[in-house]
Amino acid sequence: MPPSLPALRAATLLAAFAVLPAAAAQGLDADVLAAKAAFQKGDRARLDAIAPRTRGHPLEPYVAWWQLKLRIDTADAAELRAFTARYASTPLAERARDDWLRAVGKRSDWAAYASTPGATEPEDADLRCYAAQAARARDGDAALAAAKPLWFTGKATPDACDPVFTALMATGAISVADRWARYRLALEAGGFRLAQQVAGGLPASDRLGAGEFQRIDARPVDELARGNFRWKARDGRELALYALERAARADPEDARSGWIRWRERLPAQDRAWGDARLAYHASRALLPWANAAWREPLPAEMSAEMHAWRARAALRAQSWRDLAAAIDAMPASMAEEAGWRYWRARSLEASGRDGEADAIYRALSVGQDYYALLAADAQGVCVSPMSEPVAVDAAWQAKFGARPDVVRAVKLAELDLRADSQREWYAIVRDMDDDALNQASLFAAGKRLNDRSINTANRTRERHDYALRYPAPWRDQFAAAARDNEIEEAMLLGIARQESRFTPEIVSSAGAVGLMQLMPATAKWVAKQSGRADYRPSRINDVDVNTQFGAFYFRYWLDRLDGSWALAAAAYNAGPRRAQAWRPAAELDGAAWVESIPFNETRDYVKKVLANSVVYARALGDPAVDLTRRLGRIGPRAPETAALVAKD
Repeated sequence: MPPSLPALRAATLLAAFAVLPAAAAQGLDADVLAAKAAFQKGDRARLDAIAPRTRGHPLEPYVAWWQLKLRIDTADAAELRAFTARYASTPLAERARDDWLRAVGKRSDWAAYASTPGATEPEDADLRCYAAQAARARDGDAALAAAKPLWFTGKATPDACDPVFTALMATGAISVADRWARYRLALEAGGFRLAQQVAGGLPASDRLGAGEFQRIDARPVDELARGNFRWKARDGRELALYALERAARADPEDARSGWIRWRERLPAQDRAWGDARLAYHASRALLPWANAAWREPLPAEMSAEMHAWRARAALRAQSWRDLAAAIDAMPASMAEEAGWRYWRARSLEASGRDGEADAIYRALSVGQDYYALLAADAQGVCVSPMSEPVAVDAAWQAKFGARPDVVRAVKLAELDLRADSQREWYAIVRDMDDDALNQASLFAAGKRLNDRSINTANRTRERHDYALRYPAPWRDQFAAAARDNEIEEAMLLGIARQESRFTPEIVSSAGAVGLMQLMPATAKWVAKQSGRADYRPSRINDVDVNTQFGAFYFRYWLDRLDGSWALAAAAYNAGPRRAQAWRPAAELDGAAWVESIPFNETRDYVKKVLANSVVYARALGDPAVDLTRRLGRIGPRAPETAALVAKD
């Protein structure tokens, strides 16, 4: 089949760009960056003046997109069709369509909305609500039913959904019970303002006024202890549960006494919800009575987070029977997750059902992720999954590298337009088979797009090249940092793989910089501690400096946290005071301790960093290393250690 005219045009432009002198190409790059700056300032006149100078540049579609984006509120359907037809092969076509749909939705132009291809099955909540309004304009109120599931969330919904929900309430499709259900969801999510809005919009007989909430918000523990609620009325009981949620989030220990005093006044279903919420907050606060709190009668339905913390409280209490009960109560899809299957096996093993446990361990120990490594350790084996090294296919690479979308992804990365580069790359690789994924990973590595290389290699389903999934660039610098700070190189590689995907120029949303993701204040502190008088803030992302400082910082806390890899990794991510505060009252299995880390990000981080370190250690010649020994056991805080952490 001959190429389409847009493809021919793009190929011609790319060929012309490829033979431009370097200075001219750099000039076009500068024009693109100037166009982006004008777009970000909303300067349409300047953007329109710069745009002609970017013709022939691989990122010309982005300049056109920025122009359209600035006038999206007034653009007509013909402009949208022209743009999406011209740039149909880019992720920009879908972005333009969705933004245009938002614009016509805001002005209630339902005929234009409904006539736009792809408008009827959007993914985003605001577009789903606009689609429902467009369908209602054509088919009447019955068409709104498709949007009702959007109501059941504890988070704020887009303004586009307000007319839909108002209409559904008017017809009774969203009932008073549905409104109370969302009120509870909002409480569970910590959305107290949303809960107040929902309760304030109820019929007069159920409505809760702002003053009642303000009284509780000012002193939730005191109001809960006082128990001055209308216990026989639904609105009064819901206000009591609001007070419990507020108090338990602030201090579950203080909330407990007030709740126990009054909870018998509630119907069994409401009391069960309150007991579960108190147990949930006690579990996340790592309180010693949390596991016992989950033995109270529980509600028929609980969120995945509540199920997970019921299990974590049992782990923290080292109660295998309660852990088994918690996992058995989970929804089937949740219980089949690798982590809960591993902990089910541990509970079976603890109860003497070794055969059943071994069957789970064998099924899990495939691959090199955290739970696969733990499952292999439980069997006393070192499983080395089949890695099939991939050779460079020069012809494939050349053809792939000439593709307009690949050229755009690379150029976007060169110009530090990372988010756009990642969108382009995802569109490129999302439907590839394993062979193509591995070759694309090699290509990205060759362009030093290490994050895309690793993430692409991670997508393979059957043929895996683990050297692509776990690369080791900058070996000289990592080896030097490991040697100078007396720490395993494998651990530093494991941290860098998780922190930055080996992208030295990356800066996180929080301001962390470089391979080891150092905060500027941390780098300054390390420079002082290590006597680096030559350090300047401008050097923070220098690979030599960044690896040395990251190694020093990890080693520093490893020494002050009993030599525990898990505690030091948690300290690296969440800070040493938190890592210290999360320690148990009695010695605890390291894997159980990691599972009970209250912060989702840190829990996931510690798992991945330690698993990475094991994979790298084996690749570097230490096949005997295992994850279970690396996790070790976590003991309570020693007074002298607590004093050191508090001082630093």
